[in-house]
Amino acid sequence: MTEHLYIVAYDIAAPRRWRKVFRTLSAYGDWVQLSVFQCRMSRMRHAELIALLDGIILHEQDHVLIMDVGVTNDVAPHIVSLGKAFNVVDRAPVII
Repeated sequence: MTEHLYIVAYDIAAPRRWRKVFRTLSAYGDWVQLSVFQCRMSRMRHAELIALLDGIILHEQDHVLIMDVGVTNDVAPHIVSLGKAFNVVDRAPVII
């Protein structure tokens, strides 16, 4: 199964929805910094995440960006990180 690396950034207008989005993304990836996650997912998990987020946000007020960085085996992200160390998500088993 091919996995892609995704960067998810979001701007949620209400604190309650923001917390729901944060908890949802925590199940799919690693928190990088405020309102930014990196997720290593198959196409099926990607579709699941989109469906879940679509049910949480208010489209008139909120904004979620999901950027496909590429296939995890082929991608070598060029990242400049200032301050605390940044690590790209490692492959690990997913326990549901």
